[in-house]
Amino acid sequence: MAKPIPVEIRTKRTLIRVLAPEQAILRQRYFIENQRHLSPWEPRKPPQAMNLGFWTQFLLNTNQQYAEGSLLPLTALTPDESQVIATCNFSNIVYGVFQACHLGYSVAASHQGKGIMYEVATAAIEYLFERYQLHRIMANYIPTNQRSAVLLKRLGFVKEGYAKSYLKINGRWQDHVLTSLINPAHKS
Repeated sequence: MAKPIPVEIRTKRTLIRVLAPEQAILRQRYFIENQRHLSPWEPRKPPQAMNLGFWTQFLLNTNQQYAEGSLLPLTALTPDESQVIATCNFSNIVYGVFQACHLGYSVAASHQGKGIMYEVATAAIEYLFERYQLHRIMANYIPTNQRSAVLLKRLGFVKEGYAKSYLKINGRWQDHVLTSLINPAHKS
């Protein structure tokens, strides 16, 4: 595996980077502390997700995809790097005539409602558009997830459609509202 280029994005309250496998304990703690909070909005994790080995392998896999250019797996940490407070992933990165990706994110229950996700997503989107020169970011949310609806609208995402039975979230197929954000540098 090629060593990925380090990412370091500083915001007012966070340090955003791609975690190394040696930092798996941070992702494990984030999962354990936020499992109940995030479970309605994420795919179910296997029982092994409680183990450090699961998160070490997870980070090995995400770093491999990052090195290949198909994923930008960003993690927002406290400034002292002792705690994960949010994640912001750009997946399914495709070039050619499409030049697009999908955005997925989460924020710790203890930091919800403080504008952290907006702060992190704004910085991450700016980095992605500048560094990767993509044309479009797509983000989809479950219709009942009003926090995501408000966040995406605030970030400038525009509703483009509605997909029935789109993703298997928390053990069942769920509808999603489809949104996208076009790179302002590419608007004609």
